[in-house]
Amino acid sequence: MPAIGRLAAAARPVTRFRGACHCASRSHGASAVQAMCDLKDVWLDEDAQRRGEESEPVMDSEGSVSGKGVQWVVIGDPGTKKHVYASRLSKLIRVPHISIGSLVRQELSPRSELYQQISNALYQGQAVPEDVVFGLLSQRLRDEQCRGESGFILDGIPRSRRQAEILDEIADIDLVIRFKFTEKLLGNSLISSTSRGHAWNEKLGHYSVQVKELEDYYKRQKKLLSFQVASGAPAETWQGLVAALWLKHMNAAHSSPELTI
Repeated sequence: MPAIGRLAAAARPVTRFRGACHCASRSHGASAVQAMCDLKDVWLDEDAQRRGEESEPVMDSEGSVSGKGVQWVVIGDPGTKKHVYASRLSKLIRVPHISIGSLVRQELSPRSELYQQISNALYQGQAVPEDVVFGLLSQRLRDEQCRGESGFILDGIPRSRRQAEILDEIADIDLVIRFKFTEKLLGNSLISSTSRGHAWNEKLGHYSVQVKELEDYYKRQKKLLSFQVASGAPAETWQGLVAALWLKHMNAAHSSPELTI
């Protein structure tokens, strides 16, 4: 599988949060997420200055690629198992894997201030409100700073251009890895996840519009790496992914077992 792109430009630590860390506090109530709620109306100028620098692998002092400080996002078609690859990448380059799904599930406890809000949304089959999601992410990034961690691989958002713009307000994303299926495989995946098979055309059309907006948004920023997932061959997909990211030598030195899904 050919290499599709290069590693993101020089890594940066999370810079959107300033001031002292308050690690002991995890208040996610209305006051804690109101600031993120305000960000939902932020829209960036499409003609804003584009980044023209060619991205290069991030090198450490010995000339090896290092994941320290990278801020990557993984998005992808349903069924591509992007969370599996995100988790393995995080172990390979030694940065935290931040799963939005995991952050939300951690709040599904009656003791959480967000329990009622999250459980109501899930019960009604609706998405968890954006202000809650980004409030949880903001707190997770603050916790990361307090622990002295640097960098992350984010999985679960953005799912729309609107969310991508909000994300840009709280993090400096270096690279967005877009896992893609062929149209046939994508259709099969959507059919299997839809209770009524005849509804898949509508679902595919809605999904295609959303993902196209996301792709265009990150293409303009020169941050998008589109990657074709090998059908039924997770090991082949993994090898192609590390090659596309210039991480083959790190993968060879890593002692993890062969990837299976």
